[in-house]
Amino acid sequence: MSGRHVARYWRRGDDGAIVCELCPRECRLTRDEQRGLCYVRQRQGNELIQSTWGRSSGFCIDPIEKKPLNHFFPGSSVLSFGTAGCNLSCLFCQNAELSHARESDRLLEEAPPEAIAHAARKYRCRSVAFTYNDPVVFAEYAMETADHCRKLGILTVAVTAGYMSPEARRDFYGRMDAANVDLKGFSDRFYRELTGARLQPVLDTLRYIRHESSTWLEITTLLIPGQNDSDEELTLLCRWIATELGPEVPLHFSAFHPAHKLLGVPPTPFATLTRAREIGRRAGLHYVYTGNVHDPDGDTTFCPACGEALIVRDWYEIRKYRLTPEGRCPGCGGEIAGRFGAAAGDFGNRRMPVEVG
Repeated sequence: MSGRHVARYWRRGDDGAIVCELCPRECRLTRDEQRGLCYVRQRQGNELIQSTWGRSSGFCIDPIEKKPLNHFFPGSSVLSFGTAGCNLSCLFCQNAELSHARESDRLLEEAPPEAIAHAARKYRCRSVAFTYNDPVVFAEYAMETADHCRKLGILTVAVTAGYMSPEARRDFYGRMDAANVDLKGFSDRFYRELTGARLQPVLDTLRYIRHESSTWLEITTLLIPGQNDSDEELTLLCRWIATELGPEVPLHFSAFHPAHKLLGVPPTPFATLTRAREIGRRAGLHYVYTGNVHDPDGDTTFCPACGEALIVRDWYEIRKYRLTPEGRCPGCGGEIAGRFGAAAGDFGNRRMPVEVG
């Protein structure tokens, strides 16, 4: 299973360079064994390979709400895994040991795509999530895994920053049933200085998922004190989502905890999260949540028409579920956006490491 796996999305330049076309960076690799910024896409001879294909940093069964996805088969279990590397350079990375790994591609356990799909069925998971590090950098591996999952009736989920080229984006989201995209801020200054990327390609990805794919979309913004948490920026962000994507797209405001190269920045105050949630509601968003804090009210799904509490959560555990099998409010009959089953799952607030292979 292990071996050399030629990547997609690259071209040869006139000067002999190999140009990676997976994401907007278009890294130019001019010498043998050179790697792109993500570190896992590498030139070998006159080809580009994906060096972490078929290997994982580990597997764990999580509640789907941990991705976070609150409107995608609530209460169900998801088999989560990642590899190593990332095509962003976030100073605040919460998974730096994987995203910024330089040697871990030698240490990962083998996990062929078909084995992952069969493991998800064995453990009765509703879905498989590509997460922990950004699946954009292992897109070929994720897409092949998604193909095997689909054959077994297993759904697939991408947890990503959405920094991807148009061609790769079409192929990738053509295979994903749901995605949570990190909209890390709403200024190009923030993206340049804190992630080493640009804002516009992420906005393009969000528009594509919402309007040109069947992938269910939710968005997360990690609020970093003094960086992306002003009323002005949050208002612009929420209004853009409401106008460009629609008010029914769920938005999760998540608390920052000091990490990686921002160890001197304090954690996000609880009041910042509640303020951001109110800004989202005033902008017309129907479903605004808080994350990384204990906030049952901020975890609850309310009917946007009548205000009824329909899905009450405590952390990742569902305490009350009042949706009809058709995904409607039983009180007023209003439709709740999302993907729902006849009843909520009962996986609860657990985390179960498992072996695959």
